[in-house]
Amino acid sequence: MSENPSSAAPTVVRLPRYTKTEQGEILGDGDDPFGVAAAGLAWLPKEEHFGIRHGDRLVAHAGLLRLPVAIGDAGTEVIGVGGVAVAPDMQGRGLARLVLAGALDHARTMGPRHALLFCRPLLVPLYQRLGWHPLDQDVLVEQPENRLVSMPLRTMVTPLRDNAYWPAEPVRLFSLPM
Repeated sequence: MSENPSSAAPTVVRLPRYTKTEQGEILGDGDDPFGVAAAGLAWLPKEEHFGIRHGDRLVAHAGLLRLPVAIGDAGTEVIGVGGVAVAPDMQGRGLARLVLAGALDHARTMGPRHALLFCRPLLVPLYQRLGWHPLDQDVLVEQPENRLVSMPLRTMVTPLRDNAYWPAEPVRLFSLPM
């Protein structure tokens, strides 16, 4: 008897790539799949990708990227998390928790003590349930033409190490946001 792939427990896999086509499998082909176009920002692509498949279809994704930041006067690095998505017809099944947990397990092997993400205010409660903490400080991010702008989305952080402390200091990302 063969196993029905739709009844198998979802598992996170590392993806060799994540293309616009694969993003479309999850979110469709709309012009603003993450609902952040109004922010008017340029974004960096992620370098590491994790996903969940349901049958042959990709239904969840989270991407990672190691980035330089300053917290107050101290330079360090964070793991930027972005491109987090769950197909609308698959939401409410714990896939965001699962794909983020898989991505963060890998992030813990990358060195930095914290992961950082940017999200719409509507998603803050979801990320808080998943262990993320909103920052109260403004976060400056780079943009094309040497512009430095205050991130209009909510910035959230989660520790990647035991006893990792995020100071209440101004934050500057030395790159485009992820």
